[in-house]
Amino acid sequence: MKIRATKTPLLEWTGDGLVIGLFEDSVELAGDLVTLDEKFAGSIKELIAEEEFKGKQGSSVVTRVGTATPVRKVVVVGLGKKEALTLETLRKAAASAARLAKKQKCKTVGVSLPIWNDDAEQTAQALAEGVELALYQDNRFKSEPEDKGPQVEQVDLLGLGEQEAAITRAHQISSGVILARQLVAAPANSVTPITMAETATAIASEHNLHVEILEREECEKLGMGAFLGVAQASDLPPKFIHLTYKPEGTPKRKLAIVGKGLTFDSGGLNIKGAGSGIETMKIDMGGAAATLGAAKAIGQLKPDVEVHFISAVTENMISGHAMHPGDILTASNGKTIEVNNTDAEGRLTLADALVFTTKLGVDAIVDLATLTGACIIALGDDIGGLFSPDDALASELQKAAEIAGEKIWRLPMEEKYFEGLKSGIADMKNTGPRAGGSITAALFLKQFVKETPWAHLDIAGPVWADKENGYNGVGATGFGVRTLVSWVLNN
Repeated sequence: MKIRATKTPLLEWTGDGLVIGLFEDSVELAGDLVTLDEKFAGSIKELIAEEEFKGKQGSSVVTRVGTATPVRKVVVVGLGKKEALTLETLRKAAASAARLAKKQKCKTVGVSLPIWNDDAEQTAQALAEGVELALYQDNRFKSEPEDKGPQVEQVDLLGLGEQEAAITRAHQISSGVILARQLVAAPANSVTPITMAETATAIASEHNLHVEILEREECEKLGMGAFLGVAQASDLPPKFIHLTYKPEGTPKRKLAIVGKGLTFDSGGLNIKGAGSGIETMKIDMGGAAATLGAAKAIGQLKPDVEVHFISAVTENMISGHAMHPGDILTASNGKTIEVNNTDAEGRLTLADALVFTTKLGVDAIVDLATLTGACIIALGDDIGGLFSPDDALASELQKAAEIAGEKIWRLPMEEKYFEGLKSGIADMKNTGPRAGGSITAALFLKQFVKETPWAHLDIAGPVWADKENGYNGVGATGFGVRTLVSWVLNN
């Protein structure tokens, strides 16, 4: 599929499907749309009346406009309130229109939507992202693709002029999102610690990043007892991944992204029981997937920022070698941890990954992880939790997420809740009381970061979608990639 921006006016475009947008507070046709409707013998006005189209965000209708016209079908998408128009509104509108155009067997599609804030470049990028991510299909594990009909071959973004750089940027970012989706969606017998390391090596080779893969013996020498404690029951070797992107010249900042990388989580000896969703635990490496997806995008975008991408990757399994509830592990900063629940393993792997990262001399660290069910209870399936003791870094991430169109919400780090993690025989336990579980998890991670500004993103909810939402289909969403990329590019 080719996406291009063009100066071609709305009234002059020819092709299979033409997309127009209407605001909720003004569904009456005006300007060029009046002329277009006359050209189509009143079909658009008739469609609006017959379908009682109100222009609400997320709504869409389609009609055939005849064989004698240069356009076969018209798709009308709702944009919501005019004063509330955002780049995310346009992203979702383009996604909805692209899906509907494909369903209507349109090979060529013209998209005529408002320009956000008079910024044609950002508008073009948002529209291209929406289209590409909405039309992505993952058929890797099917003997035959279910959809054998015509595919969308070309999308023209009308009235935006030449925006080749913006569309290229959209494709580069989308490629990172799609990689993250592929990693999260793949089963645990396909994506393993070994294949994750191979993926990191491929990214380094393709986009000129430096890669370092630490094996078990090297992790032992670094004292990574928390990470290796989780890994000790698996037949597959753990892999500690460290990718580095360095720009030409002196970087304006040095940043690090750390992702939780549990390619499968059985719960360990605290095994996940009936109704626990154990069959979905292939998604427990969603943080690492977003980290590698961001690495792929950053390697193509080439900002003047040095970025380290880190993940301690393993499985959490059961065997005669498994860590027991009650075991004490020693992390690489010397902190001792009483394991009172082997199913709270992600924070153990992140502990050693964070200690490693603090020694790199970076200006800020962001970790992201499918860490707690408590965060889903607090924020639902669509919103990630943001935890940080650093107001400036938290603000940077909130702005980055807003630009990217991903929802995060800052939650408190109530220090007195750390009382629930205190152990009688070690420095801390790995879990606290049920109440405030996502907060105590963040407080646990904080013990492994020194002075470096740090933030934690709990993405347990939005990493997976049970129903289609905007440009996300059912399944892996690639959540976090666009926020991370936006953070690196804009700070």
